[in-house]
Amino acid sequence: MAPKCEPLCHFGDRLYFTTFPHPPPSPQVLNQLSMKPGNAPRVRARPRGGPSASPDDDATYYYFTIDDHLLYLSFFQDWGPLNIAMVYKACILIHELLEDQDLAPHRLVLYSSDDPRRKANAALLMALYVMIVQRRAPWEAFHPIAEMEFMPFRDAGRGPSDFNLNIQDCLWGLWKAMQNGLCDMNEFSVEDYEYYEKVENGDWNWITPNFIAFASPLDSNWIKKEKEGKTAAAAAGGPASPVRGKVDASNLALQRKLPNPFLNCLDYFEKKNIKVVVRLNTELYDKQVFIDRGINHTELYFDDGTNPTDEIVRTFIDLADPIVEAGGAVAVHCKAGLGRTGTLIGAYLIWKYGFTANEAIAFMRIVRPGSVVGPQQQYMYLKQLEWAKWAAVDELRKVQVATALATATLVTPATPPAEADEEMEEVTQTTPTGVIAVGVPMPPVTPSKHVAAAQAKATAIAPPGQPRKTPIAKRVAVYSEDEDETADVLPALGIVPKPKTKAPIRATGSRATASEQRPTRVLRSTAGVTRKPPPTTGHGAHKIPKLATGTTARNTAPTAARAATPSIRRPLRAPPSPTPSRLPTLIPAKRTHNATNSLNEVASAATLKMAGAASDAWMTNNPSAVVVPGSKSERPGLRSVRRRRSSFSSADVIA
Repeated sequence: MAPKCEPLCHFGDRLYFTTFPHPPPSPQVLNQLSMKPGNAPRVRARPRGGPSASPDDDATYYYFTIDDHLLYLSFFQDWGPLNIAMVYKACILIHELLEDQDLAPHRLVLYSSDDPRRKANAALLMALYVMIVQRRAPWEAFHPIAEMEFMPFRDAGRGPSDFNLNIQDCLWGLWKAMQNGLCDMNEFSVEDYEYYEKVENGDWNWITPNFIAFASPLDSNWIKKEKEGKTAAAAAGGPASPVRGKVDASNLALQRKLPNPFLNCLDYFEKKNIKVVVRLNTELYDKQVFIDRGINHTELYFDDGTNPTDEIVRTFIDLADPIVEAGGAVAVHCKAGLGRTGTLIGAYLIWKYGFTANEAIAFMRIVRPGSVVGPQQQYMYLKQLEWAKWAAVDELRKVQVATALATATLVTPATPPAEADEEMEEVTQTTPTGVIAVGVPMPPVTPSKHVAAAQAKATAIAPPGQPRKTPIAKRVAVYSEDEDETADVLPALGIVPKPKTKAPIRATGSRATASEQRPTRVLRSTAGVTRKPPPTTGHGAHKIPKLATGTTARNTAPTAARAATPSIRRPLRAPPSPTPSRLPTLIPAKRTHNATNSLNEVASAATLKMAGAASDAWMTNNPSAVVVPGSKSERPGLRSVRRRRSSFSSADVIA
């Protein structure tokens, strides 16, 4: 009889997930039992009652598990999530099984023990495969397992867990990192990751392409030398000379061989163009060895297990952001490179890319397990809104600075003060014959002078008459027999002037004819009434000349006048381009990739950006590095796990 399992969760594309009671049966047993009739598992969300003629009843299933192959190496009480190398291996394995031609008729079922730790890690791997390889949104990847209960992930501390991360936090954290170009599987190397994460090789991980988190290098000889120098200075009754101490330390570094992890760190950082090393713990090595390699060194110490002050966070952001914007990299370390290091890098992720605290912590624990410990989790959660406000204020300041720089070129020469203007007046001399101008100094030509002169001339010009607003008492009715009244008709409007009830009485005693009466609404020359034209015009003041197209010049005259008259205003420039937003959903990936596959219509535009940043190239480039190639007798399987030795000690955590 086949062992009972939980209903299968369908992830699409022949992929399913389920759990068996602990300890789960082996894949060989399950695959043999699946061939027998009546052992088909129930799929979640499918009705229980009644027989079904669905082709699913005749489907065959192939079971596989990663419980014994991908193991999380805990520091203390932590047990997940699995690191990015294991995520990479799981994606390669599932992809190879899907591509296996012998398994094409089967449905693939990833199963695990119902142990809450293994269950959560296995379900997260399946959801990450769907999100990374099949390029689905996080909510779509989580939907098949949304009805299941999972134990939340915890930190690497010794005390009880009071801050929990769930599978959704991990999905959203990695998804947001992929959106912003912070996690690219095409450039990920399993060999480098597993080599340098070991303590004997340096113990560091790339958090993003611009940040390395690593454990503090240790130079026992330098520490011993420093203690001897302090002891000798105390015995002599005075402080040790800092200059002499630096020279002695530098000579000591030249005369001896540094530890192998330290040498690996120096060589690797110099090769990878690390711009600055930020030390957060006490001195365990001589910083001059980094400076001699052309790498700057900065001290931002705060106590182990505690939270940084706002000044330290602000200093770190101001130090790191110009380097990140220039394409450089920053290396950050405390004693273990987990708690204090993860806190500051997480603060930058929230400030720069809009991560939430849960997303930042979850993403950093995938790329460097154990990051952010104890009360630092609550600290990041409480400070995330304040850091987001910092980002908004910094964005506004950048826009203001850019605007000021753009408008700086429009600054005109300063106008001389009023006293200087008065001194530039014409100098005259009175003689018996009259007033003679002795000298007329030329004033400086400035825009303000032209503006003042133009304003004076404009004020001196009398405004033209307003036909519709001029009182009737001020209008003089004269005859205009020389004008052609047929040229002043509005055929399109169809307006016929109406005479008044009583015609005006002439001086002779007779009433005026209808042609002599003033129209009520159309104040043109329909009655032959107009003013005398001014000297500079050839038509009446109330006459609106017609154009060739039949339209009047009322709307075009101001434009022509503006075109003919030079503008006295300064030319307006286009506003400066705004500073690119740090909002993650608006920032494209920093790296170009060769995949342009589209997503489902349900996915958002942000999901499309993630799809452009993903590619299947890493699935086929080097699968043999993590998967044993399949043969006719055996299926593809994972290679042995390279285990790391932790540099995390009990001194790094405050319980």
